[in-house]
Amino acid sequence: MFVDDYSFGRIVINGKTYRNDVIVSKDWIKPNWWRKEGHSVCLEDIKDVLKRNPEVIVFGTGAYGAVKVGRDVIEELRKRGIEVICEPTAKAVEIYNRLLKEGKNVVLAAHLTC
Repeated sequence: MFVDDYSFGRIVINGKTYRNDVIVSKDWIKPNWWRKEGHSVCLEDIKDVLKRNPEVIVFGTGAYGAVKVGRDVIEELRKRGIEVICEPTAKAVEIYNRLLKEGKNVVLAAHLTC
């Protein structure tokens, strides 16, 4: 599923508007994505993602980059052969859409606000 639009606190995916953090891939969406530690991502927060065996995970870290992906998380994902990209959400959405268009098995985990 492509992301149609993103602005602070709002993301549109396949014509549907979401106002909470989301995880999205070509054929799956997890609305209301909550992290155990708020603005920090741990492996437990993305266990559903790992079941999908993505090639790439793009983390949208918020409009101002408030969400941090732990070094341990990045290292574990890379050990599993998964490319990790962490960018403010607007840029993350662009990267996700481009990689999806290129046929990659990509997942976007997006924080919509700060």
